[in-house]
Amino acid sequence: MTIKIVHYINQFFGQKGGEEAANLPIELVNGPVGPGAALQGLLAGKGEIVKTIICGDSYFNENEGVACMGIREILEEIKPDLLVAGPAFNAGRYGMACGKVGEVAHGLGIATISGMYNENPGYELYKNYSYMVPTSNSAAGMRQALPAMAALITAWAEKEGKLGTPEEEGYMPRGLRVNVFSEERGAKRAVNMLISKLAGESFKTEYEMPVFDRVEPQPPVLDLSKATIALVTSGGVVPKGNPDRIESSSASKFGEYSIAGLQTLTCESHETAHGGYDPVACNQDPNRVLPVDVLRDMEREGKIGKLHDLYYSTVGNGTSVANAKAYGHAIAMHLLNAGVSAAILTST
Repeated sequence: MTIKIVHYINQFFGQKGGEEAANLPIELVNGPVGPGAALQGLLAGKGEIVKTIICGDSYFNENEGVACMGIREILEEIKPDLLVAGPAFNAGRYGMACGKVGEVAHGLGIATISGMYNENPGYELYKNYSYMVPTSNSAAGMRQALPAMAALITAWAEKEGKLGTPEEEGYMPRGLRVNVFSEERGAKRAVNMLISKLAGESFKTEYEMPVFDRVEPQPPVLDLSKATIALVTSGGVVPKGNPDRIESSSASKFGEYSIAGLQTLTCESHETAHGGYDPVACNQDPNRVLPVDVLRDMEREGKIGKLHDLYYSTVGNGTSVANAKAYGHAIAMHLLNAGVSAAILTST
């Protein structure tokens, strides 16, 4: 039996364009598009992509209610056996859209299979609603992601939707608990785990607990009029020409740049290297992302003591949490050594 599939992809993989097409409303086309064509080939007759939903990342996230209503109407009309979304890799807006689409399908009783990097916010927020195959953090891993998704789709079809555990089937944990029968009662299993732990032996918990990254807040700045304030941004604002070649996505570095003597940023002096949002507004007036002009006004008015002569910039788009933590630690040490009182962090 060949299952009927609807595939959801964004404007880039739907071959509509890049960031300039991110406001594309929902489009419904026949058959597979982009990665869907390769995915259908990998399914070897087990599944058919009958329709592809294409929607711009910005449009979906900025018009979520309307977009979800449109997705729901399409799914109600087509009545697919399965919804496939992505893969989204580590693209945040795309991942959020794929996750939300999975939630809509779940509400209609339709299963969803997707693919994401484990740090994508779409996985953390929507993992309960979809089966998500782990992927690399960028589309460079498409050749690995599609076969993994195809294998899970095939397993889902062959097992009539009754997939086994994440370890058995190859999808990421969903945060769901199910009742199973075991040969040993819970008390004995718990004691055995404790004994293994005390002996320094390996063991596997039956229920992973979440790990929260807690940061103790710093004491407040009591007198801003005497404080040195620095600017730090993940919005990618760099001197014109991007001298350090900071990547537009999955940044491998951050930059340190001087604003000593500058009263404002201009389109002639600065631009954004960021590839995850429409750069037009920032490139027209970089102060919209890095507010040097306002901080200079506050400096002249005596509201702050001084604007630090250096600012720090990187790109948050697709950048891994591990790298972001490392950049944050390094930047914090620079600011601490420079005697900076506080930093204003700006994003997009």
